[in-house]
Amino acid sequence: MADSNTSALLAAFPFVDDAEIRDWRAQFIALAEEGAQAYARSRLEGHFTGSSWLVSADGLRVLLTHHKKLDRWLQLGGHADGDADLAAVALKEAEEESGLSDLSVEPEIFDIDLHFIPEHKGVPGHWHYDARFVVVANGDERFAVSDESHALAWRDIASLAADDSADTSLRRMAQRWLTRRHARP
Repeated sequence: MADSNTSALLAAFPFVDDAEIRDWRAQFIALAEEGAQAYARSRLEGHFTGSSWLVSADGLRVLLTHHKKLDRWLQLGGHADGDADLAAVALKEAEEESGLSDLSVEPEIFDIDLHFIPEHKGVPGHWHYDARFVVVANGDERFAVSDESHALAWRDIASLAADDSADTSLRRMAQRWLTRRHARP
């Protein structure tokens, strides 16, 4: 049985003119058609995850994690673990991984990314179908580093968008964020 909420969010997601994103969106919709198993880690070939583009209240900075397992700077996020509300997953992961409490999440998908996670501690390599949501830090921005991170850091979004050494998906989200900010009054 398909999850209509995820399917509806994906159908409304603006893929712009990016062929890769358009292909991913079709794959995400097909996964959502599988129903509850699409949100479980036990679907070993791949499953949904939820991530946050966690921005400061002024919208100028994003909070990134230096991920322990992947040893890269990335957005905060994690497994759905059976929760089909991926916006709620993104918010929960942002709270758990940052220690911030006064956060709000936008309900529509901001970005999607399909990426391979290598084998780790007996879990075979698999695909993460990552739906990303804007999460806003509304209050105190002092974070706490969780066990999943080497470090956390607020990064200037404009600088991140121009940083050729940054993760490709981070640069894409930074550019999307800057375009969106300029388009809104």
